[in-house]
Amino acid sequence: MTETRRRFDQDFRDGAIRIVEETGRPIVRVARELGVNAGTLANWVNMARQRRRVGNDGLGEDELVRLRKENAELQMRCDVLKRGLTLWVQDSTTR
Repeated sequence: MTETRRRFDQDFRDGAIRIVEETGRPIVRVARELGVNAGTLANWVNMARQRRRVGNDGLGEDELVRLRKENAELQMRCDVLKRGLTLWVQDSTTR
């Protein structure tokens, strides 16, 4: 048995998000009134909030990936320096 999924255009999504944000009503109640799954509407609202956050002062996904890579490299360098220091201390105490 195949499942058919309803598609909602961007105008409908934007309107639903606006209703939730401007009225302050619970997502579940708005979803029920519009005939949309509450989880779907919650996803739309969360994505809209995240887009606004990224536009204002948040980090984009590309920036986040770059920072994670940079952090991993810096941690690796720190570990190498710690090992080198440990070897240097051991060598100097055995003399």
